[in-house]
Amino acid sequence: MKNISDIRLNRRTLLKGLGVIGLASISPCAFSLVSEDKKPLPRVRLKLSDYQTFRSTCAMECLHCNLTAYVYQGELKKIEASKDFNVKCCLRGMSRTKWVYHKQRVKTPLLRVGEKGEGKFRPISWDEALDLIEKNIRDTIATHGNKGMMLSTHAGNMDSIKNDMGKAFFDYLGGSTKQAGSLCCSAVTAAMMPIVGLRYADMRDTIADSRYILCWGNNPAVTMQAYFKEYIKAQANGARLVVIDPRFNETAAKADEWVSIIPGTDTALALGMIKIIMDEQLYDVDFLRQHTGAVYLVDAQKKQMREKPEDAESYLVYDTLTQSTVRHDAPGIVPALTKAELPANAEYTTVFELIRTESQQWDLAKVEAETDVPAATVLRLAREYASSKPAMIVQNMSGAQRTEFGTYVAAGQFYLALLTGNMGKAGGGVCDAGGVRQMIKINPPLPAPKEVQKIPPIPVSKVGDWIVNERPHPINFWWIMTMGVLTQLPNTNMVKKALKKVPFVVVADNLMTSTTLYADLVLPVTTIFEDVSLMAGVRSHYVQLMEKAVEPVGEAKPDYWIFARLAERFGFGEVFNQPIEHYIENCLEGTGITIEQLRKGPIKPVDAPWIPFKDGIFRTPTRKAHFFVEEWQKKDFAPIVTYMQVKESPKGSPELAQKYPLMAVQRKLARSVHSSHGMNEWILEVQRNQPNIMIHPDDAASRNIRHGEWAIAFNNRGEHRALAVVTRQIKRGVVSLDNGWWEQQGGSSSHVTNDLTEVLGTGHSCNSTLVDVRAEA
Repeated sequence: MKNISDIRLNRRTLLKGLGVIGLASISPCAFSLVSEDKKPLPRVRLKLSDYQTFRSTCAMECLHCNLTAYVYQGELKKIEASKDFNVKCCLRGMSRTKWVYHKQRVKTPLLRVGEKGEGKFRPISWDEALDLIEKNIRDTIATHGNKGMMLSTHAGNMDSIKNDMGKAFFDYLGGSTKQAGSLCCSAVTAAMMPIVGLRYADMRDTIADSRYILCWGNNPAVTMQAYFKEYIKAQANGARLVVIDPRFNETAAKADEWVSIIPGTDTALALGMIKIIMDEQLYDVDFLRQHTGAVYLVDAQKKQMREKPEDAESYLVYDTLTQSTVRHDAPGIVPALTKAELPANAEYTTVFELIRTESQQWDLAKVEAETDVPAATVLRLAREYASSKPAMIVQNMSGAQRTEFGTYVAAGQFYLALLTGNMGKAGGGVCDAGGVRQMIKINPPLPAPKEVQKIPPIPVSKVGDWIVNERPHPINFWWIMTMGVLTQLPNTNMVKKALKKVPFVVVADNLMTSTTLYADLVLPVTTIFEDVSLMAGVRSHYVQLMEKAVEPVGEAKPDYWIFARLAERFGFGEVFNQPIEHYIENCLEGTGITIEQLRKGPIKPVDAPWIPFKDGIFRTPTRKAHFFVEEWQKKDFAPIVTYMQVKESPKGSPELAQKYPLMAVQRKLARSVHSSHGMNEWILEVQRNQPNIMIHPDDAASRNIRHGEWAIAFNNRGEHRALAVVTRQIKRGVVSLDNGWWEQQGGSSSHVTNDLTEVLGTGHSCNSTLVDVRAEA
């Protein structure tokens, strides 16, 4: 029997994309099918009870909405949003049938027979593939040591099993070179961990309770689309929604105000707002005294003072009652916050006063000159945010922190929330990505090996450059899984050189992606609904069992099956070849959640709406939020948020800007998640199937670029071809490039993006990029 989805009219795809068709479309109905010899077959009338149903979740870096699959006679026929889940999936989730049965599906191991990049392969057996992998691993360890092996994983699959099993396999071999940092939000991690003690803490449960929502460099209408209903509820309840972004994005279209800003200057705006809040005493004194390190004392050498140097948590404060320095956690004290509360001749000051000193230079005129945000707007933003409580800053996956000094951007937003007491309460705080791991501990699927070599990693943004230049050592064997290195890593042409330079590249994927074109060996892996796994991560508040609904297409195998077979060849098979349920139980141990419970549906570990840092209790060792970050100071950077000019910008590199005068920012699209779904048939049918470049009319006119015609964004790294969208919805001097297009579709915007490593978080600086644009000849 043919796949029912193959015989639907295009109009049905469009209706699905618009949300018109639901479960009714799979209710009792008849289908006329045609046999392979073109003769009509009897009409088949199916009713809902004829289908088997299974549940899983979109596993890539999205919101992990729960999905229900309908299977008839062993074939996946349809996917719908699960009725009892808290949000509804989008067309990407519902179109996963087209992923499972995609014409580009990898169905057998493939060995390269042409030049890398040509895409010429021949099928081989799994035994042959495993033999080749074993041989190349053994040869690499013998000639280069474990450091000669490279493992690249990312967010193409964020379940709780597969990436962890891959990392564990190479650790059981003795170690390998890994990636340091993240393409997504390392800067946020470098800010959140020392400031509040927890990464991946979100406020999505109480967005509707907020009275003021500041979407800062963020576009939740696209990146949090399943939860955007909560933003609409907040507005209906009287909240004001403000978007700060160089581009008038999809969220701005729904917002009360759009504030256009020069890319890379967000910290200057934050410091300007902080100055106003401090000057007008709009800060929350009691919250700062009781729940933060704003009262910690700092000596003349800019070092935090402690009662005992060996006791890291023995910070000193000045008690205004006893007029003496005491430990911050001494009972019955009222710590000094401001300079006026300290002794006149004190040789120390408070962290709060350091923040004041740093912000004082950012008067309204200077902020406007640096950010291009009007002075009156800066003043109003600061006053509205500080007085409209509870207020929330939405930071999730912010483009503003994908810059050279993105850690200061993220930290500046936390400063604003902490100074105004907008933390630990419903409707307030900083909304990051967040999942069940902020509520309960999820264990690794298997124990760590006893010994792993310490091997220097490669910063994720510099993978191409460092491999080509053999930094910090040559790479001889490269395993790539759950990651489209050719579409997502910056400086694509350098990544191509790296893929060509490494003697043996293994890519485990389920489609013939851009990266597979440069592989020596391609391994067919399963999609969701073709294996069993667990989702208990950092994007959904629910623990979800991922059920197997159909047999894998061709010879596709789960990633964990591959590592189990290899582990057997290297002498530690017993660790990896247990039933998958064994590893799921390991992950769930201590949570009180069982596989049997999950078979009935997803489980949220807490009943009440989740509020991170409730009542001002943070996850740092002191249980207080810290403004002064000694980790930054150890790297010779300011321990207090400060503004630093990004190098790749018109002000930071005037000579380079003569050649490439436009600042480029990246845009995420509803059509894909990074490059996932980038070649999905239904997505291409409903969404646009060609990349765009947004450019201001003034910038377009001076370059003879016309709306709707092809244009080329270029710099010294490469070129990116896209259709020009000439619009005033982008700031003058800035262009917006689409993320996620495959090489087979002309190539992604990563061809031109900056591969500089973010200085404090080892992250991505793609939005610190200069380009020029020309009309296609």
